[in-house]
Amino acid sequence: MIVLGIETSCDETGVAIIRDDRTILADLVLSQLKEHEVFGGVVPEIAARSHLTHLDPLIKAALQDAGLNWSDIDGFAATSGPGLIGGVMVGMMAAKALALVHQKPFIGVNHLEAHVLSPRLLEDIPFPYLVLLVSGGHTQLLIAEAVGQYRLWGESRDDAVGECFDKAAKLMGLPYPGGPNLEKAAATCVDPAKARKQFPFGIPLEHDPGLDFSFSGLKTSVRNTVDKVLSDGTIKQADLSAIASSVQSTIAETLGRQCEKAMKKFNIAYHQPKLSLVVCGGVAANQTVRQTLQTACDQNGFAFMAPPLKYCTDNGAMVAWAGVEMLAVGLTSPLSLPARPRWPLELLKDQAA
Repeated sequence: MIVLGIETSCDETGVAIIRDDRTILADLVLSQLKEHEVFGGVVPEIAARSHLTHLDPLIKAALQDAGLNWSDIDGFAATSGPGLIGGVMVGMMAAKALALVHQKPFIGVNHLEAHVLSPRLLEDIPFPYLVLLVSGGHTQLLIAEAVGQYRLWGESRDDAVGECFDKAAKLMGLPYPGGPNLEKAAATCVDPAKARKQFPFGIPLEHDPGLDFSFSGLKTSVRNTVDKVLSDGTIKQADLSAIASSVQSTIAETLGRQCEKAMKKFNIAYHQPKLSLVVCGGVAANQTVRQTLQTACDQNGFAFMAPPLKYCTDNGAMVAWAGVEMLAVGLTSPLSLPARPRWPLELLKDQAA
């Protein structure tokens, strides 16, 4: 079985072709970073127009890279939400048209599910498994029980962790994209432990017994801290790197604490011979976050599973693989499937509505 997948939910145009034995036959991603950099963030209309311009050549190039003909493709998958609605519609309508013309199944993929399933592209992780989803505007603790079946255990009450990284970076005067540049600034900190003491930030919901997250208070603390160290409108480089390091380690510790609580709950609720924590989404590329979660897994008997860095951010491979998984269990979509700016994982059972 071979599936062509299309990802256009934000500012990356991704096309990939994947076989059900996990062979990646083609994988192309066109970044729009330069187009949005001047605005300090993604402009939805510019993103949609870029997808429209570049998607067709990318699809043709992917087919050529894979050495395949249209008749070799068994299904066409595309992100159908959540995401920036203009971009989502570009990719989804392209996949629908290809499915209609070639008389093959169309698979409307939930962008979040594509992230959640992405580590299974590299290894056969058995269901159920614990998931920390840290993608774009989402921070969630989930149980992946099967393809299309997810149980929400905790989520952010306000800002997502990715938004916290980006907003903190902006407050510090770091360029777009904020999260990766904050990580670079933190890497220049000579003494992270000293930085944490010099610029202490509280752990959000530290004494809350639940599994939710909250990052708006941390963002406010960063603003207040930056205001205190500003001198003639700028921050000294030493202070900048120390604040970045402290923010990053505080976020990593927050995620680690909540995941440890979730691991203990998972042990009680599910009896699995192999325990796995899957971490997916753009923030999963942050090395401090990875190291903290790896330690938490080691201490609680869980295997730490995360996609390679290239598959943490949005890409066509994760959509194609989600299409493979869905097609294998008979989950296809009607051509009337709507594009959705919001599409919680818990509502996947209604995807054909």
